[in-house]
Amino acid sequence: MNLHSTILGQGQTFVFLHGFLGMSDNWKTLGTQFSEEGYEVHLIDQRNHGRSFHSDEFNYEVMVEDLKRYCDEHNLHDIVLLGHSMGGKTAMLFAVEYPELVSKLIIADISPRYYPTHHDDILNGLSALDFEKLKSRGAADKELKRYVSDSGTRQFLLKNLYWKEKGKLALRINLEVLKEQVNEVGEPLPMHAKFEKETLFLRGDRSEYISFQDESLIHSHFPKAEIVTISNAGHWLHAENPTDFYSEVKDFLGS
Repeated sequence: MNLHSTILGQGQTFVFLHGFLGMSDNWKTLGTQFSEEGYEVHLIDQRNHGRSFHSDEFNYEVMVEDLKRYCDEHNLHDIVLLGHSMGGKTAMLFAVEYPELVSKLIIADISPRYYPTHHDDILNGLSALDFEKLKSRGAADKELKRYVSDSGTRQFLLKNLYWKEKGKLALRINLEVLKEQVNEVGEPLPMHAKFEKETLFLRGDRSEYISFQDESLIHSHFPKAEIVTISNAGHWLHAENPTDFYSEVKDFLGS
């Protein structure tokens, strides 16, 4: 079972992992920018997301093994690895388990700690979409609005919509499994896990995902971590302030 990816540019390998209910397309703009800076960018769809395969198994261990298999298939090593949210947790665990493959690690708006489940409204809203009745993106947005008031979040979620056949919409995500196993998304990094190479943690100034209390935990797992706050940004910091996000990552890679 292979992960679906979009590969851009040539040069040092730079792998991007999206967050929960996201997909590789979320990173296309930034990925293109880095491909123009001399990186071979791999935008990956994790299992049960985007165009990658669906599976009943869903946890960080299997997602790490998916990525290892992907690296083996594409003969990737010395990679820069960036993960956002759920993708950040996958990236942390991958770097801990396969440090020889990772040259630098970048984690966007997630800490190594445990997070309680907080996606109920979103998952219930997506489950309520009845594609026998809904015949347009606008109608799906209207239905989803009953559960998710924030329009930015809805637009992000509705990227998962596609035309399965003429006149018939569907979701790319494996909603049933993600709903059933949503607890896995909040799982912490194992207690004694450590990655000794350069790491950058980026957090949004309007996001609560990385608190000041998290800083000592981050340093205990990632002794060489640098923690940088991106202004005017919440959890989707790369979309809300792409300019600062790009320049912080670029500075880190150049250092």
